[in-house]
Amino acid sequence: MRISTSSFYEQNVKAMGLQQQNLFRVQQQLSAGTKFLTAGDDPVAAARALGVSESLAESSQYATSRDRASLALSREETALDSVTNILQNIKTLTVQAGNGTLSDADRAALATTIQSNLDQLVGIANSDDGNGQFLFAGYKSASAPFVQQAGGGVQYIGDQGQRLMQVDAARQMSTGDDGRTVFQSVQGGAGYVTSSGNNTGSGIYGTIGITDATDPNYGKDFQISFLGGNYTVTTNDTPPVVAATGAYTEGSPISFGGLQISITGTPADGDTFNVTTAKNAGTDIFASISALVTALKTPLTGGGATAQANLQNALSTANVKVTNAHDNVLTVLSSVGSRMSELDSLNTSGSSRDLIDKGYLSDIQDLDPTAAISEFYQRQTSLQATQMTFAKLNSIALFNYL
Repeated sequence: MRISTSSFYEQNVKAMGLQQQNLFRVQQQLSAGTKFLTAGDDPVAAARALGVSESLAESSQYATSRDRASLALSREETALDSVTNILQNIKTLTVQAGNGTLSDADRAALATTIQSNLDQLVGIANSDDGNGQFLFAGYKSASAPFVQQAGGGVQYIGDQGQRLMQVDAARQMSTGDDGRTVFQSVQGGAGYVTSSGNNTGSGIYGTIGITDATDPNYGKDFQISFLGGNYTVTTNDTPPVVAATGAYTEGSPISFGGLQISITGTPADGDTFNVTTAKNAGTDIFASISALVTALKTPLTGGGATAQANLQNALSTANVKVTNAHDNVLTVLSSVGSRMSELDSLNTSGSSRDLIDKGYLSDIQDLDPTAAISEFYQRQTSLQATQMTFAKLNSIALFNYL
């Protein structure tokens, strides 16, 4: 069979063109550092690489979210640390105010100091993140959550929304706590708070104790009233239920509803003492501190035993309420610390997962430079040999032999 000169020429040109394409493809692979340049080169590997790349991008977004959540929680932690220090200082000043040797002026000075602490506390409760977003406002983070009222007192105008952030594939985390939870709540195990009404006698209550938590009236609110040298303890039910009655003896325990309390001094007819669960006794720490300031500013001079008793009872009530508020803030602070610790754990596991995914992605798509360079030289040599052979054969003619 005879092969025409044109067919021979076309076949060789086509072969050299294919070799040039293969050589150019290897050059592109070396330049890009990848095994495949398009999905068509290796569809299965390209699909796997795309899936791993998407997983890495998602993981990167979660890591960014964790960084933001950690920053927000760090700001809250700093604020709550300041709150605990202020409340601890107020507790110390409250105990100091109970010193019987202090004068009205001394107590007024303590009241001024406590008021300053209260102002600081309100300022911290209204602290923001530096970008105009208030830490303890819930969803209403564009406005300060606590507002001073014209007649005194502080009102919470935020809400109890929790700002959640997706910090991992299956984990949403709250990046803050609302002001009501922090400053106007107590823990479930806070127990009872005792307070006195507008008493005219000299009765001073002691510490409330729990004697029987299984008593059917345990957990209710009570009122102890005095009349004719006797006491009557009633619940806050409608209608009230008498929990205990008896003749009052100074210092002797009064037992009711699984509780026990001792009262010293001489209560007058009509005097009352309220023994209330902490959640019903007023959980607003701002109001509790304001009441303490008012009590310390009230002069004892000329008030006799009644004024002294009212002050001691007010200090005792304030001490318990501030302690409950302090414990509540510590609990929230512990929750913040737990969330920050969880973020650290998620960062560690996320980094390990990313390392594995990056290794797998490298196995799928990264080019072996040594093998690629060897292939490049092989194809280059083959192309050069083909070109030289074609040139040699193409120059052969019968005229060369005449």
